[in-house]
Amino acid sequence: MTQSDILLRDLDDTGILRLTLNDVGRRNALSEAMLAALGAAFAEAGADPAVRVIVLAANGPAFCAGHDLKEMTAGRTAEDGGRASFARVMAQCSGVMQGIVTCPKPVIAEVTGVATAAGCQLVASCDLAIAADTAKFSTPGVHIGLFCSTPMVGLSRNVSNKHAMEMLLTGDMIPADRAAEIGLVNRAVPSDALCAAVMEMAGKIASKSSMTLATGKQAFYAQREMPLAEAYAYASQVMVDNMLARDAEEGIGAFIEKRAPQWQDA
Repeated sequence: MTQSDILLRDLDDTGILRLTLNDVGRRNALSEAMLAALGAAFAEAGADPAVRVIVLAANGPAFCAGHDLKEMTAGRTAEDGGRASFARVMAQCSGVMQGIVTCPKPVIAEVTGVATAAGCQLVASCDLAIAADTAKFSTPGVHIGLFCSTPMVGLSRNVSNKHAMEMLLTGDMIPADRAAEIGLVNRAVPSDALCAAVMEMAGKIASKSSMTLATGKQAFYAQREMPLAEAYAYASQVMVDNMLARDAEEGIGAFIEKRAPQWQDA
């Protein structure tokens, strides 16, 4: 299958881009081809002014089963036992996850089926996530002697330490309502209401100034890694720069004048 086959793209007239994982036979595993397709798609969407919000969805019974272990195991035949191959795949996957975070467009995961290992990491890396109430999540590497170390990075930045460690140390599958309780997803909804719930949220976000959204998303992730005083200093400067932007002037003026703002995304 080509990259265009395993990752479907559909951009509607409101600026909502749906990226749909479509390697159903491999449970939408993060093969090297899928990682390449995702990396390219997020980079292109981030640079495309027509895209305002990205929805990441999936076809088939699994949202994403994580890395393609059969593909990775084939690397063991190399002279180095697979070290270079494993390192390449981990770097590629880490790049995709970071690409979601650094993409200036908000990304919403629409989760059906199961999201396991790096698939769970994929959900955690998105800015927002809504799951069908039948969805399930796990970081099951401990079952096969492989701790989910890279999924741990995304997971531990979404849920508390003890909840993350429980998932990582037991490998247990958790249902969607539990995922919502611990903050891995925003909420769980009935399966037949999932797409509508996601598109409602995407529509609300798409109606905002894309300049403001990009400013806020970048600032959110940057300040999170800073000590308190540094974070406030940084965020204060972001606010000053934001206040000087055309859309902030327009938005505040529209609020005062009780009219709808006319965004120029600048």
